[in-house]
Amino acid sequence: MKINTIIIGAGPIGLTCGIEATKRNISYLIIEKGCIVNSVFNYPVNMTFFSTSDRLEIGDVPFVSHGDKPTRREALEYYRRVVDVWKLRINTYENVLSVKKNEDRFVVVTNKAKYESENVIISTGFFDYPNLLNVPGEDLPKVFHYFKEAHPYAYKKVAVIGAGNSAVDVALETFRRGAEVTMIIREERLKDSVKYWVKPDIENRIKEGSVKAFFNSTVKEIKEEEIVINSPEGVKAIQNDFVFAMTGYHPDYDFLSKAGIKFSSDENKVPIFNPDTFETNVEGLFLAGVVCGGMETNKWFIENSRDHAEKIFDHITNKNS
Repeated sequence: MKINTIIIGAGPIGLTCGIEATKRNISYLIIEKGCIVNSVFNYPVNMTFFSTSDRLEIGDVPFVSHGDKPTRREALEYYRRVVDVWKLRINTYENVLSVKKNEDRFVVVTNKAKYESENVIISTGFFDYPNLLNVPGEDLPKVFHYFKEAHPYAYKKVAVIGAGNSAVDVALETFRRGAEVTMIIREERLKDSVKYWVKPDIENRIKEGSVKAFFNSTVKEIKEEEIVINSPEGVKAIQNDFVFAMTGYHPDYDFLSKAGIKFSSDENKVPIFNPDTFETNVEGLFLAGVVCGGMETNKWFIENSRDHAEKIFDHITNKNS
C-alpha cells in the first residue's frame, strides 16, 4: 500500500498531523499501537490537565469542559469527537516495528502489514518508557512506574519517588484514601513545575507530617516489606507495601535510532531536526510533539506543539509542488 505520509502515533499531535494532511488532500495513514490518544487514556483516572481546554483544542473543534481545567475523561471524549469530525484514517492496535528508507521511499513494517510512503512523521511521545531507578528490587510486583487510581492502596504503606506533578498527585490521592505516604525526593525541594493549585496542599501535608518526605534522598534498595533509602541522616529502612517510582519517562531511543535519527551528544539526547520544518537528519522523516524534546520531557506539550503539523506539511507541500 503506497501512501504519501505515514503518521506514527495517534496522540493529539498525531491527530493534528492527520487533520493537516486532510486539509491539503494528502494521502496519509495514522498508525497507533494502542487506542486513540493512548497516553491520555493511561493518565490517572481522576487527573485534571494543567492547561485550559482552549489550549488543548485541535482542528478548529471547540473543547468545552465543565471546569476551568478539563479532566482526563473530558479529553478522551473531546479527541474522539475530533476523530469523528475529521473522519481521520487511523489503524489502532497496530504496532510499528521498523521504519527504513529505501532510495526515495520509506518501508514501514508493523505487526500486521507492510506500507510504503514518501514521508513518515513520528509522533510517539515518551509515556511508554519510564526512567528506571536501576536499584535492586525494582522488578518486584509491588513497584509501579504508572498510577491509575488510589483505592487499591487504601490503608497501606506507600512510598512515592519523585518531586514533580505525577509524584505529588500520587502522594495526595493515596493519602486521601487512608494510605501512609512517604515521599523520597532527590532534590532539596519539590519541583517548581508542580501545579500551582496543588503545591500548597502537598507542602502543608508535608509540614504537618501527614505525608512524610525525605529530601536530598535516593533509593538504595527495594525489599518485599521495606524500602531502603540514602538520606542526609544516613541509610534508613522504611516499612513499605507499595512503591510508585514517578521518575519520568523518555522516548523510544532504540526505535528512533534504528530509523536513522541522530541525537545531541549531551545528557538531554535531543533528536536532531530542523526547527522550521521538523525534518530530521533523514530526508522525509519528521518528528512532531513531545518526542522532539528527548529527555527534556517538559519542553513540549499539546499546547505548544499544535503548530508542528502545519510546519511539516508546509514543507511536504512545497516539496511536492
